[in-house]
Amino acid sequence: MSITKEISIRRTFGIISHPDAGKTTLTEKLLLFGGAIQVAGAVKSNKIKKHATSDFMDIERQRGISVATSVMAFNYKGKKINILDTPGHKDFAEDTYRTLTAVDSAIVVIDVAKGVEEQTEKLVGVCKGRSTPMIVFVNKLDREGKDGFSLLDDIEQKLNMKACPLSWPVGMGSDFKGVYNIYEKSLVLFSPHGKQAEEDTMLIEDLSDPILDEKVGKRLADELREEIDTIEEVYPKFDAEAYRKGELNPVFFGSAINNFGVKEMLDCFVEIAPGPLARETEERIVHPEEEKFTGFIFKIHANMDPKHRDRIAFLRICCGVFKRNTNYLHVRNNKKMKFSNPTAFMAAKKSIVEEAFPGDIVGLYDPGNFKIGDALTEGETLHFKGIPSFSPEQFRYIENADPMKSKQLNKGIHQLMEEGVAQLFIKQDNQRKVIGTVGALQFDVIKYRLEHEYGAKCSYEPLNIHKACWLSSEDETAIKDFLSRRRNNIAKDIEDQIVFLAESQWMLKAAQDNHPEVEFHFSSEF
Repeated sequence: MSITKEISIRRTFGIISHPDAGKTTLTEKLLLFGGAIQVAGAVKSNKIKKHATSDFMDIERQRGISVATSVMAFNYKGKKINILDTPGHKDFAEDTYRTLTAVDSAIVVIDVAKGVEEQTEKLVGVCKGRSTPMIVFVNKLDREGKDGFSLLDDIEQKLNMKACPLSWPVGMGSDFKGVYNIYEKSLVLFSPHGKQAEEDTMLIEDLSDPILDEKVGKRLADELREEIDTIEEVYPKFDAEAYRKGELNPVFFGSAINNFGVKEMLDCFVEIAPGPLARETEERIVHPEEEKFTGFIFKIHANMDPKHRDRIAFLRICCGVFKRNTNYLHVRNNKKMKFSNPTAFMAAKKSIVEEAFPGDIVGLYDPGNFKIGDALTEGETLHFKGIPSFSPEQFRYIENADPMKSKQLNKGIHQLMEEGVAQLFIKQDNQRKVIGTVGALQFDVIKYRLEHEYGAKCSYEPLNIHKACWLSSEDETAIKDFLSRRRNNIAKDIEDQIVFLAESQWMLKAAQDNHPEVEFHFSSEF
C-alpha cells in the first residue's frame, strides 16, 4: 500500500472530558466495535472483575480514574483508528495537554445530568487554540438529565462551540426510547442489553410515518417531530469542511455504558474526521505526505510492564515511514539511534511493529535518552512547537522512609520526573529534595508508584512555596548577585538549571523589582 493510501486510512484522536463523564467507558465501547477487545471492562465496579483496558496502572484500577494517557489502536470499516484516552482529573491535566499535541481531532464527552463542567472548558480551550476538530458526545442518556436544547446552549455558550446536532434523543432516563440519527435519517431503538443489534435500527426518512408512533409512542413521537423541526430551523446544516477547520462541532447523544448511540458516532467519525495533519516546527511546516520520516516524543512512561522495568517513549509519526532497525537522528543529542523492538499499543498490551505511518503512535524502549518534545528525523534538524511544560503549583519535601532502599528511591524519583508528571528541585542550602506538581493528587500517585514499582517508600513534608522560577540574564554578575542575596531560596532542577523558589507573590514581586536585569521564567523551556 502506498504511503498516500496509508495516510488516508488513519484517524488519530483524543477523548477528553471532566472526570466521571464516561470517557474511559466510551473508549472501551469503541474498542469493542473495532473487535480489539471481546468484553468491555467496568471502570468502577465491585461486581465486575474485568477492569477498563485503558486503565492499565494499578492505582487507576483502585481509584477508578485515569491518571495517565493510554494509547490504543484498532481497525474499523477499512480505517486504522488510534485512540488516546486521557486523564480527566485536573491534577493530571498536563499529561492531557501534551497528548493533545499528538492528535488530529478530539471527542468531547459531556454528562447529560451535569452538562459542561470546568475541566471540559479548559481542555476544549486548548483544542480551540490549535483549531482541533471536535465532536461532542452527550453521555448517560439512560439517566435523567438536562434537555437537549439546554445542553446545546451550554455547549455553545460555555465552550464557545458552534453546535450541529447529528443525532437526537427520544426521551430520557426511564423514558429513554432511542436516538434519531439525523445524519443517516434512521431511528435506533434503545434496549439496555449492551448489544446494539442491526434489527434495532430502522430507516425513517419521513418523521410523519406512523411507524414512529408505533415504536416510541405518540407523545414522544410528536415531541421528536417538533424538536427536529426546531433543529432544522435553528442549527446550521452539517458541513464537513467547517468541522475539519474546527469551526463546526457535530453533537451526538447516547449511553456509553449501554453501548448505545456509540456506533452512530463512530460511523460518522470515520467518514468525516481528518487524517494526519501537518505539524509546526520552529524551522518549517512538516506535511504528512513528505517522503522522509520525522516524529516527536509527546509522552514518557516508566514501568508500563513492572515485570520488565521498561520505560517507553511515545512517538507520534508526522511524515514518512518509520522502520524498525533503521538509524534515525535524535535531534537534541545529535546522535543516530535505531530501535530493534518498536511497539504498537493495545493499552498495556504491546506488539512489535516493522513499520509505521503518519498518524501512528509508536512506543520506543528508552533507557533514558528521551525527553518530552524530542524530535527524531532522517537527518534534518527540526524542533516541534506547541508541546507545553508547566510551572508547578504545589511543593513538598520528599524524604526516604526506608534507608535500606535509597538507591531504589533515587532511581524511581529520577525516572518518574523524566515522565513529566512532576519536577524535582534540590535546595542548594541544605541539599533536600523538593517535588513540585500541578495538582495534589500527583503526590499520592508518586508515593504509590515508588512503593509498588521500585520497592521504595517515601514520606512528604509540607513546604510553603508560591512559585518556581527559572532565571536568565545577559549580565552574569546580576545572576551571581541574585544568588548570593537569595541563597536560602535557590534550588537546581534535574537539568542542573538554577531555580528561584519564591515563598509568596510578594517575595516574587520584590525579587523582580530589586533585580531588573534578571528575567524570571515560569517554565524550564524558555
